[in-house]
Amino acid sequence: MTLRGGPVKKKKAVLVLEDGRYFKGHRFGSTRDIGGEVVFNTSMMGYPEILTDPSYSGQIVVMTYPMIGNYGISQDDFEARQTFAAGLIVKENSRIPSNWRCEHTLEEYLEAQGTPGLAGLDTRALVKHLRDRGSMRGMILDCEEDEPDIKALVERVKTEVATMAGTDLAKIATAGHTYHWGESSLDLTSGSLRPDDRLPDERPDFHVVVYDFGVKRSILRQLVAEGCRVTVVPADTSYEAVLAMSPDGLMLSNGPGDPEPVMYAVENVKALIGKLPIFGICLGHQILSLAIGAKSYKLKFGHRGGNHPVKDLQTGKVEITSHNHGFSIDADSLPPELAEATHINLNDGTLEGFRLKEHPAFGVQYHPEASPGPHDANYLFKRFVSMMEQWKSQPNGADSADEETVSCQDATI
Repeated sequence: MTLRGGPVKKKKAVLVLEDGRYFKGHRFGSTRDIGGEVVFNTSMMGYPEILTDPSYSGQIVVMTYPMIGNYGISQDDFEARQTFAAGLIVKENSRIPSNWRCEHTLEEYLEAQGTPGLAGLDTRALVKHLRDRGSMRGMILDCEEDEPDIKALVERVKTEVATMAGTDLAKIATAGHTYHWGESSLDLTSGSLRPDDRLPDERPDFHVVVYDFGVKRSILRQLVAEGCRVTVVPADTSYEAVLAMSPDGLMLSNGPGDPEPVMYAVENVKALIGKLPIFGICLGHQILSLAIGAKSYKLKFGHRGGNHPVKDLQTGKVEITSHNHGFSIDADSLPPELAEATHINLNDGTLEGFRLKEHPAFGVQYHPEASPGPHDANYLFKRFVSMMEQWKSQPNGADSADEETVSCQDATI
């Protein structure tokens, strides 16, 4: 482990892409070889959240901001139990962090997690290449030679690294067990998380079951902050088991990769539509879309960053939002008799949100919980709570839905 600010011996390494392009740099963090889909994130900060976001499973993340690591690592910022990103690529790794919450340097953390880092390369050229050619498989490898055998290394990439399309990564990202969540938000005055410490008679009325496809802790914290009692269940939990918990609402979480191989979740969600209010985020949004017959497709280089403009078609307002996804839903494939678009991306016109017309269910492709990113879309959690309030106020709950349907439009605030 390196000393903070002390001299280090920089071990040469190379990023090799499957199309033959390569970039030389030096290692930091773990020194093992690693492969994954190489993607870029345009956020200026938030690298602890990015590294621990399960949606980055199987991906090597390139940060476009030139210096990363200058406020170190604090575990209170973690979005999951471990690092899920396969690797991290930066222009410059700051080895002298300056922040009162810092517990470790970025390099110390990556080394402890066994996550390779690559620094000292032209990340502008790399990001431009990925933007023009699209996200692709790559590997971080040792490279002491001035002219490496790129043909052989490319063959390793194609042989050892799985394609993102067609791979079920939710089964890797899910925690795999049922648990309850009680933390609501980060208390920056003390640097610790605030538990749900209300008295028993002050506790929330709404019980939300969260399907864990790779859920971020910030989503769970937002639900608790809105007055929800949260139970998290594994990605493959049956719909019967969910209903047996008598929830007031269902959250379909974010998660990594291609939604189409996660058909077990699609079938369960299909059976739950109309039984209770549903809110889907990112992969959860895609799974809800597939459950009503829509189609997904892979984006050229995806949306990853904290500055994407999204228009709410119901209010006309534009939100600056946090994104992390490589797949999208074809807006034209939404069955018009069942659903309608509610949000679009102003950069490329892709679908960012939809709602069901006859049932209380909606989803958004972006991340209203942010982390990292702006909080313009926090209102969506309040919209979900409003939907549960209306659903629960019906005399017979779901049994009365045929007579008086609660829709997302009713819950708009």
